[in-house]
Amino acid sequence: MAEKFVCVGLERAVAVAAGRERAELVLKNARWLDVFSAEVRTGDIAVCGGKIVGIGSYDGQTEYDCGGGVVCPGLIDAHVHIESSQLSPERFASLAVPRGTTLVVADPHEIVNVCGLAGAYYMARAAAKTPLEVKLMLPSCVPATPFETSGASLGAEETERALSGGRFFGLGEMMNYPAVVAGEADVLKKLSAARRFGKAADGHAPGLTGGALNAYCVAGARTDHECSTAAEAFEKVARGMYVLLREGSASHDLKNLVPAVNGANFRRFCLCTDDRHADDLFGEGHMDHVLRTAAECGISGEKAVVMCTLNAAECYGLRGKGAVSPGRDADLAVFGDLKDFSCSAVFKAGKLVAEGGKPLFSGRSRLPSAVTDTVKVAPATPGNFTIKLKGARARAIELCGRSLLTRSAVEEVPSRGGDVCLDGTDLLRLAVVERHFASGRVALGLLKGYGLKGGAIATSVSHDSHNIIVAGDAKSDMAAAVNELARIGGGMALSLGGKVMSAPLDIAGLMSSSPAETHIERAAALQRAARAAGVREEFDPFMTLSFIALAVIPELRLTDRGLFDVNSFSFTGIDADMP
Repeated sequence: MAEKFVCVGLERAVAVAAGRERAELVLKNARWLDVFSAEVRTGDIAVCGGKIVGIGSYDGQTEYDCGGGVVCPGLIDAHVHIESSQLSPERFASLAVPRGTTLVVADPHEIVNVCGLAGAYYMARAAAKTPLEVKLMLPSCVPATPFETSGASLGAEETERALSGGRFFGLGEMMNYPAVVAGEADVLKKLSAARRFGKAADGHAPGLTGGALNAYCVAGARTDHECSTAAEAFEKVARGMYVLLREGSASHDLKNLVPAVNGANFRRFCLCTDDRHADDLFGEGHMDHVLRTAAECGISGEKAVVMCTLNAAECYGLRGKGAVSPGRDADLAVFGDLKDFSCSAVFKAGKLVAEGGKPLFSGRSRLPSAVTDTVKVAPATPGNFTIKLKGARARAIELCGRSLLTRSAVEEVPSRGGDVCLDGTDLLRLAVVERHFASGRVALGLLKGYGLKGGAIATSVSHDSHNIIVAGDAKSDMAAAVNELARIGGGMALSLGGKVMSAPLDIAGLMSSSPAETHIERAAALQRAARAAGVREEFDPFMTLSFIALAVIPELRLTDRGLFDVNSFSFTGIDADMP
């Protein structure tokens, strides 16, 4: 019966393509982008059974007037962490799909570090309720480093078992590139498993060059999205990698990397966001924003779309995706032009799923217990944030304006009654509170340059293990902010003189189940209050905090296990006069 059904479907498609029968859907009054030559052409687009069956002159049972717009393949985000939007997959889709995105290659690294594989399974089920096709990668670095406490751990054996099934499309970004180059067995086994099961393996190798880059490629990393210079991107393409040009909320790389793109190699570049925050998705868009930015940087709109469709499809082996051509999936986006990229309509498998910038779908999955109530901490008290120094000088994490880098500063810090006295300084107390196992572990440090006065800010989004991080100049406010996060199940909190306000992130302490507009309004109110309390303009109040625990970016970081010197890759003490 199945074979007969396929044959009947194929016979019908061939009949429609040849003009003997009417198509189910025909897109009329359309121009369309031929991604194989990067040229815009004219013609009707006939759809049958969710597939494009013909381009030319057709009649349809249903006809859609494209108003002279340019029909492109559905846009593909080649690498994204949906959790970074702070929205559930359904809410993310409601903002991304109307902008022309029909598929994302998603690495659920954040939620798996909190909830283990149950977090990834939740993401898959939730996304399946929407027209957004999510190709889920299996996170390769859980935990990201051994210097912090995460909620889960995936070794080589767990990775091999997970990749052997059909739940995961490939292996997520291999951030532990030093271990790959050094030939450490555990990471090589993960990459080997991806190769054995015929699945893509994403790379993450900032600054890697020469023989080390060769070793990384031999191990199986197919892509890289961490290039910072055109020369680096050019070398990686020359080694056979696909380079993902990243333009997200935290990282803006297109301008620096466009000089690496030329007429001979542009088919080895894809586009991605890596992260895209809810307010940016709502205000600026998703991959349509990346396309506009690429055009502003000098890449033709036609070639930018090729990077965002055909290149990504070929990079990841996405059969049926990436082109407006007979036999391909009818995942289509209609744009007014290839400069402003204003999207008027989106089709998924031949079904109209968004029009006029609005989704024509809704979907809400049940929140399983595995991704809720994930903040497990003992009640915080002001005493948890007392900092006792042995001398008069202390190491402090100094922020660098508009950068994720920090400096290791040494400051004169007086003490009074067995506690630091920070009055009149630009220093704040800083703490990371372990939140996965209620261990009671609190690591303490000092933060310089943030600007907050008269309170405390805390968040459960703290890369990559997502413990609670809190900064403030009043211990009572620090305790209040942490306790608020425990009460709401994770999120962002601000306490000013005991007055507490918050925005819940009830899904793993990372994402909100609320409508996008509701979450955006709550987050914006917190941002305004943080600015009014003195947080400097060059720092995003919450994003800046969320990266201070990331123990792989120089110079000085704080994890739940202590102050970490990234340059020496070892823990250090807060007392600057001590060895």
